Order: sequence, then C-alpha cells, then structure tokens
Amino acid sequence: MEHATVDRLLAGVTALSPGGLFMLLVGCLLIYLAVWREFEPLLLLPIGAGCLLVNLPLSPMGEKEGMLRILYEMGVGNELFPLLIFIGIGAMTDFGPLLENPRMVLVGAAGQFGIFGTLLLALALGFELNEAASIGIIGAIDGPTSIYVSNLLAPHLLGPITVVAYSYMALVPLIQPPILRALTTRKERLVRMPYSQRTLSKRTRVAFPIAVTVVVGILVPMATPLVGTLMLGNLMRESGVVERLTGVASGALANVVTLFLGLAVGSTMQADAFLRIATLKILGLGILAFALDTAAGVLFAKFLNVISGGHFNPLIGGAGISAFPMAARVVNKVGLEEDFENFLLMHAMGANTAGQIASVVAGGVLLALLGAQ
Repeated sequence: MEHATVDRLLAGVTALSPGGLFMLLVGCLLIYLAVWREFEPLLLLPIGAGCLLVNLPLSPMGEKEGMLRILYEMGVGNELFPLLIFIGIGAMTDFGPLLENPRMVLVGAAGQFGIFGTLLLALALGFELNEAASIGIIGAIDGPTSIYVSNLLAPHLLGPITVVAYSYMALVPLIQPPILRALTTRKERLVRMPYSQRTLSKRTRVAFPIAVTVVVGILVPMATPLVGTLMLGNLMRESGVVERLTGVASGALANVVTLFLGLAVGSTMQADAFLRIATLKILGLGILAFALDTAAGVLFAKFLNVISGGHFNPLIGGAGISAFPMAARVVNKVGLEEDFENFLLMHAMGANTAGQIASVVAGGVLLALLGAQ
C-alpha cells in the first residue's frame, strides 16, 4: 500500500516529458514578460497561465470536460470571443484622428503588405494555400482577426498562429523601434505635423461606423462579422445614448473575454501539438510578417513625405498596423526621443485605426478568395 501511495504521489513527476517541461518554461517566460517587463500583461499573463495549466502532467484542465477545453470550445472554436472583443475595441476606439486626416487610410492599407508577402513565403516553404493564408494573417498584427481567419481556413494551425499573433502584438515596443530608426533619417524623424483645427460633428462620427459597415459588408461580405462588431462598439460610443452598454463593452466585457481568450489560447500550447517544425516556421514567418508590415508602412510614408514637400513624418507609417494602440504609442515614443516637443500620437492614432479597418478587410478578402464558408 505504501508503495502504491508513493507511486500515485509521484505520478505527476514521472509523467512529465521533456516537451512538457519545455512548455512549462515557455509559460513562465510569458508570465515573466507580462509581470516584470510589462509587455501587454492583459494578453501574455493569461496566455502564460493557460500554457502552464495545460502542460502540468496529468492535468485534467485540458481534457474534454476541463475548464480550458470548455473555454476553447465556447469562445475560440466558434469565433465568439474574437467578435466580442471587437465590440469592446470599437467602444474604446476614437476614429476622430482618421476622419480629420483621411489620407491615413492609405498608410493603413500599406501596413498590410506583410499579410500577402508572408502568404507567398509560406507557400514557398511548403504550406498549403489555406495554411499559408492563415499564417499570412499574422501580418495583420491583430489577435482576434488571426483567430477568426485561421479557424475558418486552417483550424489545425489555430494554436501556434494565435500564440504567435498575440505574442508579437505584445512585443510591439521591442520589435518596432529598431525598424523605424533603420528606415528613417534623423531629419525625417524630426518632421513636425500640424494638427487639424476642424471639429467633427456628432452626425459625422455616428455616420462613420454605419457607412463603413455597409460599404465593407457589400464589397467584402466575409469581413462583415469582424468589421460589423468593431463598428457596433464604435457606434455605441459615438451615439452617446447607451453609455451603460458602452461602459460594459469597453470595461467588464472586454476584460472578462480577454481573460477567457488568453486562457483558451494558452491551452492550445500543449507540448505534443505545439513542438513541431511547422510551429518554428510559423514563428519565423510571423516576425517576418511584422517586419514587412512596418517596413512597407514606413516606406509608403516616406513617399508621402516626398510628395508633401517634407511635411509628413515617415514614422507615422509604422502605426499603419492593427496593433492598437501599442503601435501608435511606439511611434510617438520614437519621435519624442528625437524631439521631446514633437507629439505624433494623434497622427499615429489615425494611421493605427486605419490599420485596424484595413486588417479586417484584408482578412475578409482572403476568406472570400479561398472560398471559406
């Protein structure tokens, strides 16, 4: 009996595989980055916790009846969590800077180059077309969009794609600055941009989310769920008549769903499914997609700087991705390092919100082209 008791107590230790141990260390690393480096803790901490919980030997949490599996099936497997988060994001987003400077739409479009460039590279590495498109959407630098698209096109790659997308979103402050500095001169980084003195009417602010939903819904129907929920949240914000709903969507709902989504995403990081050559390829392609997005945005902004006679700061191009509001903050920070009175934040916010819309449209285009139902 004593030996049987000891065996049961040590069962967890003997069941721990080298791969499981490695994934436990990965979970600890994500928690470290969240707590001590403060890299997007709202994302990385629950993802790291989910990774720990699912890789503990003999843990029932990742089993069919376990909490993590239930969260995954409830909100990730059917795309519910990404859409709910988009409502919250819309309720927190001010599209005013974009409406005041509509040319930022072009910067947001340029910032999606990494999606299609990475798709082609993934095909060259041997991935199937649907898999390559799912990997390419990492270039949107948008976790909910990555989940939505990859779940429809390549659900077997959902785990690594989602983890890579969210991890790189969290590492925006670490990855982007070197690229921004390498592609711009000090003179370009010192360019000051005047702010618009226009006051946007409530009618304009309310009409914008409605117009975007209708136009995108007609032209790119597969993007309707994402853009529709994003604009629903924004419509609630700008209408000013449902403050309680706006507060819940941008506060309690967004926080709870982010927690559940993070745990569910972390639960996909099981050693046997995650430690594969394909995962390493996705990690490499993901960082490449990020670099291509940032570089394309900056190079296009340099073009705008030339045709504007030197009045457009090329750093703004780095904000043309969907990582909101991290990318805009990074651009502003890099600008302030050169000139502590050069505030680029609102201009960068315009490009960043344009990148949000552009990434959703790009995801819808991929789904439409590949015939996802």
